Amino acid sequence: MSGDARVVAVLGPTNTGKTTYAIERMLGHRTGVMGLPLRLLAREVYDRIVALRGPSVVALVTGEERIVPPRTQYWVCTVEAMPDGMGCDFLAVDEIQLCADPERGHVFTDRLLRARGLHETLFLGSDTMRGPISALVPQAQFLRRERMSQLVYSGQKKISRMRPRSAIVGFSVDNVYAIAELIRRQKGGAAVVMGALSPRTRNAQVDMYQNGEVDFLVATDAIGMGLNLDIDHVAFSSLTKFDGRRMRPLAPNELAQIAGRAGRGQKDGTFGVTGDARPLDDGVAQAIMDHRFTPLQKLQWRNHALQFGTIDALIRSLEAPSDHEVLVKAREADDLQALKSLSESAEIIARCTDAKSVRLLWDVCRVPDFRGISHQEHSALLDVIFRYLHERGAIPGDWMARQIKRIDRSDGDIDAISKRLAFIRTWTYVAQRKGWVDDESHWRDETRHVEDRLSDALHAKLTQRFVDRRTSVLLRRLGQKEAMVAEVNDAGEVTVEGEFVGKLDGFRFSQDKGAGAAEAKTIKTAALQALAPHFHLRADRFYNAPDTELDFTEQGGLMWGSSAVGKLVAGQDALKPQVEVFVDDVAGPEVAQKVQRRLQHFIDRKVAALFEPLIAMQKDEALTGLAKGFAFQMVEAMGVLPRATVADDVKALDQDARGLLRKHGIRFGQFTIFMPLLLKPAPTRLRLVLWSLAQGLSEFPESPPPGLVTVPAMTGGPRDTDTMSGYRNAGERAIRIDMLERLADMLRAEDSRGGFEAKADMLSITGMTLEQFATLMEGLGYKAEKGEREKVKPVDAVVATDATPEATDQPVMDAADAETAEAATETPAPADVPEGTEAIADAGQAPVIEEPAETPEVPADIPTNSETEIDPGTAPDEAAAGPEIEVFYTFTWGRNQGGNRRQNQGGNRRQNQGGKGGPKGKTKGKGPRRDGGSKPQNFSARPPKKEKAIDPDNPFAAALMGLKDDK
Repeated sequence: MSGDARVVAVLGPTNTGKTTYAIERMLGHRTGVMGLPLRLLAREVYDRIVALRGPSVVALVTGEERIVPPRTQYWVCTVEAMPDGMGCDFLAVDEIQLCADPERGHVFTDRLLRARGLHETLFLGSDTMRGPISALVPQAQFLRRERMSQLVYSGQKKISRMRPRSAIVGFSVDNVYAIAELIRRQKGGAAVVMGALSPRTRNAQVDMYQNGEVDFLVATDAIGMGLNLDIDHVAFSSLTKFDGRRMRPLAPNELAQIAGRAGRGQKDGTFGVTGDARPLDDGVAQAIMDHRFTPLQKLQWRNHALQFGTIDALIRSLEAPSDHEVLVKAREADDLQALKSLSESAEIIARCTDAKSVRLLWDVCRVPDFRGISHQEHSALLDVIFRYLHERGAIPGDWMARQIKRIDRSDGDIDAISKRLAFIRTWTYVAQRKGWVDDESHWRDETRHVEDRLSDALHAKLTQRFVDRRTSVLLRRLGQKEAMVAEVNDAGEVTVEGEFVGKLDGFRFSQDKGAGAAEAKTIKTAALQALAPHFHLRADRFYNAPDTELDFTEQGGLMWGSSAVGKLVAGQDALKPQVEVFVDDVAGPEVAQKVQRRLQHFIDRKVAALFEPLIAMQKDEALTGLAKGFAFQMVEAMGVLPRATVADDVKALDQDARGLLRKHGIRFGQFTIFMPLLLKPAPTRLRLVLWSLAQGLSEFPESPPPGLVTVPAMTGGPRDTDTMSGYRNAGERAIRIDMLERLADMLRAEDSRGGFEAKADMLSITGMTLEQFATLMEGLGYKAEKGEREKVKPVDAVVATDATPEATDQPVMDAADAETAEAATETPAPADVPEGTEAIADAGQAPVIEEPAETPEVPADIPTNSETEIDPGTAPDEAAAGPEIEVFYTFTWGRNQGGNRRQNQGGNRRQNQGGKGGPKGKTKGKGPRRDGGSKPQNFSARPPKKEKAIDPDNPFAAALMGLKDDK
């Protein structure tokens, strides 16, 4: 070393520009070496110098990375990797106060004592090192640098109240991850910086923070080692840390080193505590703000003059005590522990018989335990490496390839990738050792590529887990108080500043379901603020939309396409419902009023169109007196009125009043008074909604599917649901009102007292089987009695018809004529029916006509040809097989709503309480009578009454006149 060489200790608190000063001084020399405490910081300084001088003259040497150009002038290294005896012009060691660190202090102390530049040496660090440097390096000069900004203690603050550009410091991986997860939920995300991260992962995370993608940083105490970040506030989540041996409280100077990261350059910073950390004592907080700390008295030291004669000699030299009062022997480091462990192996001892072998063993023991599994696992790995190097001179390529292949996977979670990254660092370190592998360039590249892939995967996983880009972007733009750009696609999906935030359904915003509770408020605030102009544009488009784009639901909802935009509410008049709109408050009252007006217009027009006959009748001034009152009841009932509820009113109507009402389409049915046009599906659907609103129902009944004559009975719901649906409950089924009246026309022509069977037309219009029809009739008040009989063949039917001419003596209107008559006008009301045929609703009994004469039955003692001959048209096999049996029902009026179906034990025998008893009873059907030849009988429900005049409006007037003339 030349006589004019300077040794300068540049001391002072953080943010004094010491590192920048050292870089400037080094670049003023032809060559230089700079030692830094962390691989991350070494990479940062390397990048800065490369930007100034180019990559061709700058080298980067760390335990796991080695970039050495051929014309290297400036070396940037970790302190452990600083080359010995290079003879450079300039040398600097940063963070020299780490001489007191229990784990790595002996390495820094060795550089303090022995590392020198030919022309200039700088030691950068805290003022606490002034005393030890003066004692150990008497020729050293001191340069004091003051902090460029103020550092102020702000006390305790919750993470949820932490302001942007803050760093939260934890001292364990689990603690860092927990804090980052909390910030993601509440603030949108955080970058994560730890000493164990690779430079590539760390740089990617720091870039997110520096570029403003996230406003928070969660880190270990690694940020205290010279990392220059744009931090305004540092918060400690804990005041204790595990130093490798035990949990201990952080000293004030250690807290200051980390807190000093806040307020870089000329910008002031603050520090405090958060989470479970107790507030700092006033004295400690003031000491940090004033940069006054207890000076260091002792430095960690380990003998550098090692003896490689034998393993024992090497261990003794490593454990040799210091002869200086400032220096204390360092505690047993990992490399010494590994050496002692391997020295217990007889094979290792046998191999280490010369200084070269012992030196090789010591180099192997200095491989850091990046994996951190256990001391035994690490020693076992070192044992294998040493044997390969000692036996073969290099680690076999195939064995090296297998170790790397097991690690080269980017799947798994953060912990899994972090472990693989720690494992690859071991092989990266091995590949950097000169002469340890055959093809150094190949394995250095291979391990670097694997580390890069794992680093990228780890960065992606950290970002995925701890950064919600959407919330982060929205929070940042909200804080800037600038207009945000929102886009809504055809599906209603909303993106704000390119981030999906939810869907716009009509005029209501539904935020993304994947958002957590903490971030939901931010997303909704940002989205509604950005959507404000979209609401106005959408309201204009909605107001001009045709009615075909609007509709109402069966529960009273109002739809615009597939979007719900409002609902119906009850008004003062059942036919004038009101509208309640679904519009977010942020859209403003103008948008809400426009939507309300458009929906009110729509529903008013819908009611006017579907209920046009009813509204026209309501406005008809020609209706007066009873007719007007009856029309009012029809309007209140929305066009469908059970006859039983207004029987007296109907009787009171004269023919003129009925004629006026018929002109409006009212039909006076036997069971229901209704307007046929209002039984169509669309009016029925609207009637159910309006009726449900008027009744104050919380759940509206649904309208039956269109086109069905019968549906399952509407029970269990509100009263009159079947009537409002256009049906009438009849037992287990409900039959459509108009079809019920057609059926009533057919039943009117039957003998409901003596009994009758179902006709084909009856089954046809109801679309039922005979069994189902019987159940329906029971629901209408008839008794249905089941019987069995021998099925009559077609030939027999002809004979039977011929044998009973009196069955056709009385003219009866067939089903076709009845249907034609019904289509021309309404079903005759009971008042319209001639005397002797009372209506069900009025007289409580079915209409009765004279029963046709019956064919005498053959006495049982007279033999028939069925015993000796085969009936004409019957095949021999059929005769041998016996008669075919059919089931039939006989219906009589019974007013038994529950039904009273009886099946006699005799099968085809039926008791009739109307005087048709006998041993065999009376069998209905088309076959010949077999009751002993009893003569035909007529039955009547009451004594004959004076005949009434036939109503000329009755559709059966002509037929009834014919009957009267025949008499």
